[in-house]
Amino acid sequence: MNINETIDKYLTEKKVVKYKIIITKNGKDREDIGTLPELIKHFSYTLEVGQSWEHEKGNKKINMNPKSIKTLVKNLENAKNNAAKNGYGGVSYTGSKVEE
Repeated sequence: MNINETIDKYLTEKKVVKYKIIITKNGKDREDIGTLPELIKHFSYTLEVGQSWEHEKGNKKINMNPKSIKTLVKNLENAKNNAAKNGYGGVSYTGSKVEE
């Protein structure tokens, strides 16, 4: 058994959990699907922008490396609100596990 077969066997045995995040803005829904690290990378700019405004009065701290889909959704909403001029970003996020 060579190294490629070993890696393929490991990847097929390991259960990969995929998540779905639904983004609602102006009554329209958009969804993104991926593993937690993929979604964190996809939304990294939103998290960075929110983190850059966390020092302002009334804004919340942003965790750039959340450990669950629930904390990622919470941090995305806080990041959008931090960056908004009036404190409300007008975007809502909903996260759930994708059933295979």
